[in-house]
Parts: sequence; C-alpha cells; structure tokens
Amino acid sequence: MSETLISDERTQALFAANRASGRVALSVRASDGRSRRDAVHEAGSLRLRFPNADAAALEAVILNTAGGMTGGDRFGIDIDVGDNASLVVGTTSAEKIYRSLQGDVTVNVALKVGAGAHLAWLPQETILFDQARYARRIEVDLAPDAALVLAEAVVFGRATMGETVTQGSLADRWRVRRGGRLIFAENMRLDGDIHRKLAAPAIAAGRLAVATILIAPGDDARVEAVRALDALSGEVGLSCWDGIAVARFCAADGAALRQDICAVLTALNVPLPRLWLN
Repeated sequence: MSETLISDERTQALFAANRASGRVALSVRASDGRSRRDAVHEAGSLRLRFPNADAAALEAVILNTAGGMTGGDRFGIDIDVGDNASLVVGTTSAEKIYRSLQGDVTVNVALKVGAGAHLAWLPQETILFDQARYARRIEVDLAPDAALVLAEAVVFGRATMGETVTQGSLADRWRVRRGGRLIFAENMRLDGDIHRKLAAPAIAAGRLAVATILIAPGDDARVEAVRALDALSGEVGLSCWDGIAVARFCAADGAALRQDICAVLTALNVPLPRLWLN
C-alpha cells in the first residue's frame, strides 16, 4: 500500500473522528389540562431544556453544545406531540453553519402532532458562512385536526460583519402530511455561486435573508391579518389553499428578517419563544 493512500486513509479517519453528531427525541402528553414531558432522549451534542415546565403549553429549547455545525456533522430531531397537547420548540440562538472541508452538514427533523394537538416549530435563524454545505430534511405527520406553525429562516452571511457567501450549498426538503395524505411538498436547492444567484431579481434581488412560515390550518382570515401589516422591513408574501397558509420572506439581513417574522407571528396570534425577545 502506498504512503499516499495510507496518508489519505488516516486523514479520512481523523476527519470522521472529529465530526459532531447529535440527536434529541421528545414526546409530550396532555395531563390535567397541561402539556408535560413524557419521554426525553439526548445523545451527542444536542440537548433539550424546558424553561417553563409548569405552563399549559410546554416550551422546549434545543441547544447545540458543539457551538455550530460544519461538513460531515449529522444531527437528528424527533418530536412527538400527543393528543390534545401543546408544544413550542425553539433554539437557544441562531445556528451557524461553517465552511465545509468535506461533505454536508446533515439535519433530519421528524415532527408528529396528534389529534387536537398543537405544535409551534420556531427555531432562530440558520446562518450560512462562505463555503458552507447544508442539507436538511423536514418530515411532518399531522393528525386530521392537529395544528401546526412551522417557521424556518436562513441568512447568507452576517451583513454587519461584512461577510459574503460566494460559494456553498443549501438543500432543503419539506414534506407535510395530514392524516397520511401529502398536503405540502417543497424542495429548495441553492448552490455554486450563491452571491451571484441571490442578486438575481427573480431570486432575492440582492437580499441576504429568507424565510418560510407554514400554518395549518390556514385560512383567508389569517392571510388578511398579515396583509394588513404596514411596517415590514422586507418583502412578505402570503397565500392559502387547501386548508394551509404559507408566508414567504425576503429581507436585507438577519435583523430585518427577524423583525418581519416577529410581526407576522404576532399578527397570527402565535406566542414567541422567550429567547426570541431577549
């Protein structure tokens, strides 16, 4: 075996040994008019914290002790909200996806919401650095009468730090089912010269922060509540069909995006996680 091949194998082994991984699993059940933890599992660098365990609607906060993510890291999140329970899920801070030397950051999210239950999935924004590679898969299984608010935001570099994401990869796959029937499916992929692509008028017109909020059930009344807002920093579009509503956001930077998301969630009467307000 050549010295070059041995060196390559050692490099690969060293790279794999230094990659972060983590998984959290949480099930929530309704009891005596309150939502309580039923089972909690933590592995690797992911942790769960519960800042208001005595509230009627339980709040869970996801913490990544790895301090960020980079190529080759793998994470999994499984949330099961039992019948008639209510859960708000957030994160301690914005998640940072750093430059990848090899491979993608892989994140798999599975959300299950039972009969009469409600889930608000409200993580803080994901920040992509130059040459980051991020692949995420979100799978949602809703009971016929379950309620969901699903918000995800992505920021391409920190504008206040003068950062530019010139190259990288973002692959995002969402699937939402109600009663086993697919009601929402979306694939987004942005790679290569990201900065040039974001500058295109049909993509982001030079803006660096985007987000999507999915509301189920969604109706015209909720759409009109958002359209009545007149103090938004960026562009926000909202439409509804087949019992769901989807809002799209495009803003100059992360701060402007956060402001618009908070305004829309407030108009929809969705309580914000307390860490969003600090």
